[in-house]
This record gives sequence, C-alpha cells and structure tokens, in this order.
Amino acid sequence: MQPFEALRNWRRREERSSTAQGYPPYQHLEHHFNAAEIVKDIILGLSDGLTVPFALAAGLSSLGNSKLVIYGGVAELVSGSISMGLGGYLAARSELDHYDTERAREALEVQEVPADEEQEIIDIMAPYGLDQVTVQPIIEKLRSNPDKFVDFMMRFELNLEAPNPRRSMISGLTIGLSYLFGGLIPLLPYFFLNNAYNALYISIGVTLTTLLVFGYIKSILVSPKTAFKGAIQTLIIGAVAAGASFGIVKALPSGES
Repeated sequence: MQPFEALRNWRRREERSSTAQGYPPYQHLEHHFNAAEIVKDIILGLSDGLTVPFALAAGLSSLGNSKLVIYGGVAELVSGSISMGLGGYLAARSELDHYDTERAREALEVQEVPADEEQEIIDIMAPYGLDQVTVQPIIEKLRSNPDKFVDFMMRFELNLEAPNPRRSMISGLTIGLSYLFGGLIPLLPYFFLNNAYNALYISIGVTLTTLLVFGYIKSILVSPKTAFKGAIQTLIIGAVAAGASFGIVKALPSGES
C-alpha cells in the first residue's frame, strides 16, 4: 500500500470513529511557526550582545582592573544597543519603503499595460502546468479588482509580502534590548569581584555556557538536524573573538615605566 493511500485510509477511519462517538469530524490542522521575524531579531541582538561585550571585557581584563572593565563594558553596551536598535529600525523601515515603491510601480503597470501584466500571470503559472485556458478565469477575476491584481503580482511576480507597518519599531526595540540583555551576561562577574582575572574566569565559563545553549536553541529553530553543530560553531566564534581581543590588549604596551 502506498504511503498516501495509507494516510487517506487512516483519516477515513478517524472520521468514522469520531462521528460514531458523537465528536466533530476529524479536521486537518497545520502548525506553522509564525514569529520568524521576531526570533530573527532576537538571535541577531543576542548573538552580537554575547560576543562583542564578552570580547571587550576579556580584552580589558588583561589590564587587571574590574572597574575599568565595568566602565568600558557598560559604555559599549549602551552605545551598542542603541546602534543595533537603530540599525534594525532602519533596515525594517527600508524594507517597508522598498515594498511601497514596488507596489506603486506595479499598480501603475496594471493600470497602463494590463495586457502585459496578464501575460505575466500566464508565464508565472506555466511552470506549474497551468495553461492560458486554465488561468483565464483567474485573470478575469483579478481584472475586476485592481487592488487584488496588484497584490497578486507583488506576491507571485516579485515575491514580496507587505511588511507589518509596526515592524520597524518592534524590530529596533527587539534587537536593542536583546543586545543589552546578552551583553550583561559576560559583565556580571565584574560587578561582584574586584580581581579582574578571577572575574574573567567566571565570565568565560558563564558566557561560553550561554553561547553553547544559545547556539543550540538558535539552531533548533533554524535547522534541528544541525543543532549540535550550530551550538559548537557559536561557542567557537565567541571564544575566538574573546581570545583575540584579550591577546591584542595584552600585547599592547601598558604605559608603565
């Protein structure tokens, strides 16, 4: 028995069983992840927040002064979170502006050269085995509603979907706050320990553990099959960045006579 035939038979049995027991008929429900944009912003903010302040703190720790690490780290956190937040806001705003520009251009084409746009619909559907005769009712329906015509062309010709108008602000806040939260983790030990080297060892342990967990969770959301590999890659990137920063600062002249 073919897999699809087995699935159909199972669904029929479920429907008969549910109906016989007085329950509503079986309904196929699809579960999709609908927060991809927010998760992407959180990942961006956290990944930079964990690595950049961590590398900076590791580098400043070579000077042996916890207060210096705190001052430099907090200054970087504030400026970095503002910069990252503004960058996210401007990127989302540019995406919205791009969509509006393309939609205005498409609306003009639908109005001035409708025949060319209708031919484009036929060309879009052709790879799916749909000829002009099959597509013609769709064209007639879209022709009667120019706004839907433009929506169709934006989605299927340009592969563009209307961004959420509030996404710019949400994206900026999400990235900025995620960066701030991630950056606090490697700095926390320096608030409680005066010895920068001791604080550094704890910071390394805490941050690398966080990078490992964060990399694993991030990879599960993106590609569950490579979750462990993604966790190791995130860990290595953070460790290399911190090691390079620490080594550079350590190699610089201290200015002491």
